[in-house]
Amino acid sequence: MIRWPGSRARGGEGEKPVILFYNDFFGGPPTIPSSPCIGDCEFTTDRRDLPKAAAVIFHIPNRRPRMPVFKRRGQLWVAWSMESEVNYPRLADPAFMRRFDLTMTYKRSSDIWCPYLPPAAEFAQAISGPVPAKTADAPVVMFQSAKIDQSGRNAYAQELMEHIGVHSYGRVLNNRQLPAEDLGNVTKQAMIGAYKFCIGFENSIDVDYVTEKFFQPLLAGSVPVYLGAPNVADFAPGDHAYIDTSDFTGPRELAEYLVSLDRDDEAYARYFDWRKRGLSAEFEKLLSASSEEPFCRLCKIVAAHVAAMA
Repeated sequence: MIRWPGSRARGGEGEKPVILFYNDFFGGPPTIPSSPCIGDCEFTTDRRDLPKAAAVIFHIPNRRPRMPVFKRRGQLWVAWSMESEVNYPRLADPAFMRRFDLTMTYKRSSDIWCPYLPPAAEFAQAISGPVPAKTADAPVVMFQSAKIDQSGRNAYAQELMEHIGVHSYGRVLNNRQLPAEDLGNVTKQAMIGAYKFCIGFENSIDVDYVTEKFFQPLLAGSVPVYLGAPNVADFAPGDHAYIDTSDFTGPRELAEYLVSLDRDDEAYARYFDWRKRGLSAEFEKLLSASSEEPFCRLCKIVAAHVAAMA
């Protein structure tokens, strides 16, 4: 049981709304960021607080054990998931979703949008410096360890590797090992930046499901080779910033294009012109819309609901 710091004792003046995580997050407690706004609500994993909870969060991918039979008067139920509804079809089931008052997902239509977008400051820092030198002895890099594959990404990557050099550091199609000193994301970003192209293949294809696989290469100074959301263009920081597999007939044609870019420094360099122009107005709006931490937004909604019920 976890009760996040900053909570006041309940039962008197200054009592904070209680928000209960009813189930776990892939085998463990969720991570709540250390933001001042989080202290305006009391987040807990203690199910003994269920009768008093103003809101109950259900992590849909880990919907175990069964949901409570009764919803308390005025209680808000929240469906939370960062995972694709292709992998978890209940998220797209109207009958199931009618149980919930609020949604917290990657969908921009959610009540509380939870995108994978990095903070604006990370993009500002990335474009303030030069594009890293491409020192790797292969043009393409790949980091993938999860075997989930509803998009056909594994077969696509395997065929692509038959036509162009790809260094794969993850468990899937592995052919390279990480350096002895692995510093996590710092090491990964530095390695991505040393390659001209970085494979960013989503585990499933769904509108708005654009994950870190797309953004990490952009921040690292590589060109994402993307397979995933049909509206990925909405998430691009500028024009001509990535390569979409859907523009090609298959892995062979894509590989031929990548080989041509690898041999044409001027054409390749145009994929970084967006960094010189700065972030597009549309992308700035996305960053602004996602600037507030989702659990902060949830806390505000719950607190307003509790006040309205008083």
